[in-house]
Amino acid sequence: MGGASSKLTGRRGELLAAEYLKKQGWRVVGMNFSCRYGEVDVIAENRDFLVFAEVKARKNARFAAAREFVTPAKQRRVLLAAQLWLQRNPTEKQPRFDVLEVYGAEGETPQIIHIENAFGL
Repeated sequence: MGGASSKLTGRRGELLAAEYLKKQGWRVVGMNFSCRYGEVDVIAENRDFLVFAEVKARKNARFAAAREFVTPAKQRRVLLAAQLWLQRNPTEKQPRFDVLEVYGAEGETPQIIHIENAFGL
């Protein structure tokens, strides 16, 4: 399965991840920041950190954990996009790169796993 269906799953996962972060006390400052180098799904901040989050949504983990799809090449693209975002939006906060796994089909209560500091420079 791919194409439009997986794109919808991805967007739904990003929205669910953003809501999850808000409930955890984060302030979402950006979503789907895209540039020629890559894309960051969700950008959120709290008192100390500015998180660049990669969101991976799957119906379940039967095939593999969602985090396994955050390859080194994908990490590089997120890092490059984050660097550009930081150039445009300077901050004193510590940047961090997290992965949020979102599991659950449409209509199911999602399970969200937040992996802090999942990758970095």
